Amino acid sequence: MALLVTAHWAIYRKPINNAAIRTHTTYYETSFNKLQTPSLMSFSALGLCSTLLRTVTAWGYTQPSPIQKEAIPAILSGRDVIAIAQTGTGKTASFALPVLQRLANQPRPPANTIRALILTPTRELAAQVARSIDTYSQNMNIRCTAVFGGVRIEPQKLALENGVEILIATPGRLVDLYEQGVINFDHLEILVLDEADRMLDFGFTDQLNHIQSLLPEQRQTLLFSATFTQDIKTLAISMLNTPHTIELATAHDHIDRITQTLHPVDKARKHALLIHLINRNDWSQILVFTRTKRAADCLKKELINAGIVADSIHANRTQQARMLALEGFRNGSVKVLIGTDLAARGIDIEQLPCVINVDLPYVPEDYIHRIGRTGRASHSGLAISLYSDDESKQLKAIERLIGRPFKPKIVTGFAPKPTPPVVKVKEEEDDLYGNFEADDTPKRRRKSNARKKRR
Repeated sequence: MALLVTAHWAIYRKPINNAAIRTHTTYYETSFNKLQTPSLMSFSALGLCSTLLRTVTAWGYTQPSPIQKEAIPAILSGRDVIAIAQTGTGKTASFALPVLQRLANQPRPPANTIRALILTPTRELAAQVARSIDTYSQNMNIRCTAVFGGVRIEPQKLALENGVEILIATPGRLVDLYEQGVINFDHLEILVLDEADRMLDFGFTDQLNHIQSLLPEQRQTLLFSATFTQDIKTLAISMLNTPHTIELATAHDHIDRITQTLHPVDKARKHALLIHLINRNDWSQILVFTRTKRAADCLKKELINAGIVADSIHANRTQQARMLALEGFRNGSVKVLIGTDLAARGIDIEQLPCVINVDLPYVPEDYIHRIGRTGRASHSGLAISLYSDDESKQLKAIERLIGRPFKPKIVTGFAPKPTPPVVKVKEEEDDLYGNFEADDTPKRRRKSNARKKRR
């Protein structure tokens, strides 16, 4: 399988019928009930073919996760599906396995066409999904290609010349390829929106509306998201047809398995505290989040100077550098990976022991996405946040979202300096509003220039 990798944004918009939104919202709200985890079963009970069953068994998969138990049979039936589940619950396999089975006996697609399209918000997630599909389809004659920004477009054009069964793409590069006449959607059968909530967060609404206008109306559409916001409902109404809706876990269910710790510290000493925590604990790997790309690079330099193997991943780095950083983190040669919220999706490390927030995010939901990198697949996890006084608004927003306050834990030797009390000075009325009394001081009369000239 070729992993081909740009982000050229074009702006398009397909109008959405507000009446349809009002009509369908009630359906989603009333039918969207939390499902109970079914009894233990094997993958063979889900209707998968023998080829896929041999593959999942060979890779050590014994029992499907809750989202796989619910989603795989629904997708195999041909229905549109909305699946709401947290990261680390096996969502990729829940759509990849049935999509592969549905395409297994199909004829080869014609040149420059595809049969299934999987849209992801980030390059890293696109590459991760492509790796997973490559693994599951190793005994099947199915071609899969990933296209995304950051690399030359010519190799991607060549990969699409003969047609592929499955294309994984970021919205911007997909639109770019279409505008260059490289791809045709006439034979598309399945559309998958992976991490749909993050695609909306990243501003891909216009691209998604335009892409939908290019696709055949007769298709199966699958929407996977970690949250079920009003924006997701609106997107689902415009893109799916009477979907089967699944909800297996909320953000609170997921974070309950994660130990969350808040360390107050002066802003100027956050990096020193981070180095102290890394040296004091025996974490095998640590994923660290900063608010900005510059902060990520500065922190990387400090950690390397302290003898800690670290790398950074963010939008300003080349695609090759980002892939090397991720690979180093996966194989253990990099102990600390520093990233921004944009790069958070697509970082898939099994049993990641610890996530550390050097800066609290401005958007409280990003806190859930950050700490969701740990505590995956029913494992426990640890999330540490370094908090300074200037982040009080972010902290309160996060506490409202998770439904409970943090219990601050001060690290010995890193107690923040006490904030000096604000002294309110009573202002006199004259100081506050100005003194408007007349000035009685006599003024000297200035002589005119004309009188000077006469003298």
